[in-house]
Amino acid sequence: MSYALTATVEQPYEQTVAKVREALAEQGFGILTEIDIRATLREKLDVDVSPQIILGACRPPLAHAALQAEPSIGLLLPCNVVVRALDDSTTLVEAVDPELMVELTGNAELRAVADDATNRLGLALDSLDPRRAQRKE
Repeated sequence: MSYALTATVEQPYEQTVAKVREALAEQGFGILTEIDIRATLREKLDVDVSPQIILGACRPPLAHAALQAEPSIGLLLPCNVVVRALDDSTTLVEAVDPELMVELTGNAELRAVADDATNRLGLALDSLDPRRAQRKE
């Protein structure tokens, strides 16, 4: 079972994080939370991992519609987007597939919300990785 939408970006990590923020904003998503995995693991466990951040993205109209259809859906909100350095010049961007909301809950009323969120996240990822957009054509 695939649970992520992905894009591989041929740019360094820091540049990609900035572009991900812009791409999400263009699709109406704000960032509610940020977790710097590298900094957290270094501080708490004294281990070093590749640069990686979790961005908790939210588009309020979608969140509201989802909550109207399924009051407990807050457990699956916001849409997590992970940006992770693969090497000095390549970064992986992954977003939780919103279709999981429908699959996990079995609530068909979430279909329109999931479809809209999937489309918007897909467009954001397409803007980061032109090859991703070409593969869909």
